[in-house]
Amino acid sequence: MPAEQSAAGAAARTKEAKKRLPLLCLTTLGIVYGDIGTSPLYALRECFRGKSAHLPVTPANVLGVLSLITWALLIVISVKYLLYVMRADNKGEGGILALLALMQSRRKKRFWFVVLSVFGAALLYGDGMITPAISVLGAVEGLKIATSSLANYVVPIAVAILILLFFFQRRGTQIVGLVFGPVMLLWFLTLGTLGLAQIVKQPSVLAALNPLHALEFFVRNGWLGFTVLGAVFLVVTGGEALYADLGHFGRRPIRIAWFLVVLPGLLLNYFGQGALILGDARQAEHPFFHLAPGWALYPLVILATCAATIASQAVISGVFSLTRQAVLLDQFPRVEILQTSGKEIGQIYVPLLNGLLMIACIGLVIGFGSSSNLAGAYGVAVTTTMVITTLLLAAIAQELWRWNSWVVGLITVAFLIVDLAFFGANILKFFDGGWFPLLIGALLFVLMMTWKRGRDLLWKRLRKKQEPLDKFLQGVARKPPQRVPGTAIFLTGRERGTPPVLLHHLKHNQVLNEKVILLNVETQEVPHVAPNERLEVENLRHGFRRFVLQFGFMDEPNVPRALREAEIEDKPDLDEVTYYTGRKAPIPSDKPGMWLWREKLFAFLYRNAIHPVAFFHIPPAQVVELGLEVEI
Repeated sequence: MPAEQSAAGAAARTKEAKKRLPLLCLTTLGIVYGDIGTSPLYALRECFRGKSAHLPVTPANVLGVLSLITWALLIVISVKYLLYVMRADNKGEGGILALLALMQSRRKKRFWFVVLSVFGAALLYGDGMITPAISVLGAVEGLKIATSSLANYVVPIAVAILILLFFFQRRGTQIVGLVFGPVMLLWFLTLGTLGLAQIVKQPSVLAALNPLHALEFFVRNGWLGFTVLGAVFLVVTGGEALYADLGHFGRRPIRIAWFLVVLPGLLLNYFGQGALILGDARQAEHPFFHLAPGWALYPLVILATCAATIASQAVISGVFSLTRQAVLLDQFPRVEILQTSGKEIGQIYVPLLNGLLMIACIGLVIGFGSSSNLAGAYGVAVTTTMVITTLLLAAIAQELWRWNSWVVGLITVAFLIVDLAFFGANILKFFDGGWFPLLIGALLFVLMMTWKRGRDLLWKRLRKKQEPLDKFLQGVARKPPQRVPGTAIFLTGRERGTPPVLLHHLKHNQVLNEKVILLNVETQEVPHVAPNERLEVENLRHGFRRFVLQFGFMDEPNVPRALREAEIEDKPDLDEVTYYTGRKAPIPSDKPGMWLWREKLFAFLYRNAIHPVAFFHIPPAQVVELGLEVEI
């Protein structure tokens, strides 16, 4: 009977999963493919009319560029990300920090792996600033095609849309998320329909499916052909988003949506733009909007703006998710993270990041003025992250998957040839704006590494001064302090010895509560910890107990709620307990550890990070805080 029940349960779950698959595929279109789906607005145009590419519009060049676009989509997205990179999930979660957690949870930490992972994550913040700006600008620029009298209003309209978009973040995306998928489905169907109409007029454009056209393009154009790769790369800029959003939907819906809807829609549209240019070279200025008949131009601009807004929303949400992962993995200073949905844990709002992203996006729109100018800044960060992902996957494949070294080497070299070619072409745009995401990435990399190193030093300094817990409890038995009614919870961080805040409290107040709980809050290097596995209880002596609360790096670290949900013998009344925490003040010193300027930076970050009381959702009225100075 148990075996039959288990089989029946498995069959029911499989049936339920099949029912939800179409809905998941539809939702995937809105969340995962927004970035890559808006690339037709500007990608092909940049190959011929971009700042860094002044390619002559000839039939051979059009076919060569289309061939490059086709095989970039197939190799980078279809093969590398969908078939290879997405194999590396950490309990279902993807993204570069999930990759770091995956390696660290199973092997001894490797410094180079940590450095590359953190730098790759830092670069994604630069991408998060540029994507909303270029997507919205690219969509609104369609107004210039409709009438030149609106040309001066493109930037103000783009700024207004961005302000509304970022203002809306505080309200959450639960309602808008319901329409993301249908709108993007309409968008991809529109892309395919517009492209197909032009392909029918110029069927010779389909010859670009032959990869020989791509090879002949390089032979014919030499160095100029190489520089055009920087614009071709714009068609695959959403590759990292596929991996980062793995945990929201799983591999199957992402792959099905790509091969059934996204890839056909993109290829038909790019080929349609190419067919249009083959018929009239002047259309290379704005080939996307010229695909539409005159009566459909304004509706297309509206639809493109909606698609660009959705693409921007997906990137912004990705930055919020990346920040939460980094905070819980102790790679980023604690910031306020608000849950905007009671049902979907992925729907969060980070006020500080939202404000900084808004300022950066508006500054980019005003400073660069057009999507063509912004294209110079776009791609450098993503290509660098893609190179890093390839290198990290090589280590994962060899050390965790135990693949043959020769197989790993061949796969890595093959992908690196493509990645480094795109990187080399994009780095040529350094002075055209490529410096911006690299600067942002470098600054955040320094901040994140300084925070992590400072936290480790702070912990080591405290551990040296720490009294072993057994010795402390022996002292309590030998010379009992006055005990007062009630329960005290001491937040202790990583340490397993006697918490400094407990020693500080006993030294100055000379009393202890009848019941004392030493509470360690830990983040595991897995996305989620099941509620029934979250709490470990260790009964000590003399009224002391140790609670160890464990959260995943995608969980909301709500301490009171986790304690209420836990099944504990002699559970304290959480409305009556007193939480004790230490306000540590790092003091820069000449002790070995970090350069003085990094110690000062860490002290500044530590002072301005959100307090653990707020981060762990502890009621402030139940908190007693004691100050501790620590030289680092």
